Amino acid sequence: MDLHSAQRIVEAEAARTGLGTGPNRRLRLTLFIGMPLVFPVIGIMILVPKFLRDEVLYAYEAGIIGCLLHYAWIFAKYPRYAGRPPYLTRDLAMGGGFFLPSLMLGFWPGIIAAPVWALFVGATYAVEVMREHHDRH
Repeated sequence: MDLHSAQRIVEAEAARTGLGTGPNRRLRLTLFIGMPLVFPVIGIMILVPKFLRDEVLYAYEAGIIGCLLHYAWIFAKYPRYAGRPPYLTRDLAMGGGFFLPSLMLGFWPGIIAAPVWALFVGATYAVEVMREHHDRH
């Protein structure tokens, strides 16, 4: 086994477990920070005066949009499955997880965009696999 193969195996294992490295790490941190943040936001909305509740909600909704745009940016950097680091496709599809906080807050753009994003990532993966299969035959 050469040094490059050993390094690739170590990177794949790091990407599969924990926070990973590179784009995998950025996507996982985006998900781990953005998704559970809905609970403190709800708590803050309960504690702040009524006239500030909408601003808190709008700030979190902007955060959800920012998270989904971050997922789209990483996808644009690695559009082809073959050129992606290990497990990046799985991490990209996890952007669909923003559906639940959007649903909890009644944020329609997130309710629609999050599952559509996960379906988009899955569809592009399926198209690439079919294209690769077709090219071999």
